[in-house]
Amino acid sequence: MSPKTIEKENEVATEKAAKKKETTAEFISSMAVVLVTGLFIITFCMQAFEIPSGSMIKTLLIGDHLFVDRSLLAPKTKWMPLVPYQQVKRRDIVVFVSPAQPGLYLVKRVIGIPGDRIHLKDGVVYVNGQAQDEPYKFEDPAAPQLPYPMNFPSLPPDDTVTLTQEWHLTLSSHIEGEDLVVPPDSYFAMGDNRERSWDSRFWGFIPKENLIGRPMFIYWSFITPEDQYQKQDMGDRVGFIFHIVIHFFDETRWSRMFRLVR
Repeated sequence: MSPKTIEKENEVATEKAAKKKETTAEFISSMAVVLVTGLFIITFCMQAFEIPSGSMIKTLLIGDHLFVDRSLLAPKTKWMPLVPYQQVKRRDIVVFVSPAQPGLYLVKRVIGIPGDRIHLKDGVVYVNGQAQDEPYKFEDPAAPQLPYPMNFPSLPPDDTVTLTQEWHLTLSSHIEGEDLVVPPDSYFAMGDNRERSWDSRFWGFIPKENLIGRPMFIYWSFITPEDQYQKQDMGDRVGFIFHIVIHFFDETRWSRMFRLVR
């Protein structure tokens, strides 16, 4: 073997060694970037959320898994001036921490924003004196037609209706004439499945600081029992995980995948 050949092979070996070392460093660096980016997105921009109840049928079904955009409703900051923060509008669907049960995440549709005057008459929503056209509303023929939620707030709650203690004490202070007036930095929200929704009619306004974000799209949907979220026992949880594994393909609602939430 000639000296030139040996020299050439040494150069190639040196280049390969250098390339291998560089690739390892790049891999570690890339993984770090991915982890940091992922943590940033999960913490500040996006959050996974599962629909536990049927209060938003037909817009959202039990077992829909969503990505929630947390950045749009966050307060403006000087260090992130390019984020397109938005104000909450009527008909927006929002995820928030329950005012009645801290730690519980809920999803409802905003009906009234600060300053709005709201009342229901025979199930029809009036905002600032105007009857609302609500194509998203689901009317369940099997649901009980209770007087209080159908004619809110003109009729007082009876024995068939349960209000939170705080709302029972403060509700009257927000009523002017036949309307409920939404105070500053608060929102009035109801579920689309109006007759089966535990919402602002029963526990009051959503404070602005309780807002988490807006649902973006459904990334997965699985047929889930209505009472599954109430089963907190470890055996029930593990059993349902096995059920998902076995029935992943035949009980996944494929037609709902990547559907935008509106």
